[in-house]
Amino acid sequence: MPLYEHVFLARQDLSQAQVDALAATATEIIETNQGKVVKVETWGLRPLAYKIQKNRKAHFVLINIDAPAGVVAELERQTAINEDIIRFLTVRVDELESGPSVMMRKNDRERSRRREREGE
Repeated sequence: MPLYEHVFLARQDLSQAQVDALAATATEIIETNQGKVVKVETWGLRPLAYKIQKNRKAHFVLINIDAPAGVVAELERQTAINEDIIRFLTVRVDELESGPSVMMRKNDRERSRRREREGE
């Protein structure tokens, strides 16, 4: 089956529990249509480059999917209807990343640099 990376941005005024519920809903849509969710990563509340629907920040979530194209079409249809999601992007990839994504590795590097500075 084809592999996809699906990233969505949720409104800034949502709690983390509500963002996790959105990710769970997306996972449920995929799995009920014979797809498979390989990984879900929450990147947290991050600033946007420009305002989107009056939001300056958004909760970012990455979902790695192993599913046929029809499942992705249904996921995108449901995502477009949801008012809590301000943007989404689904990209077909040749292979999924094993381990943490680039965004998660970046956060880890920043934390380790901060610890080194504070320790000095």
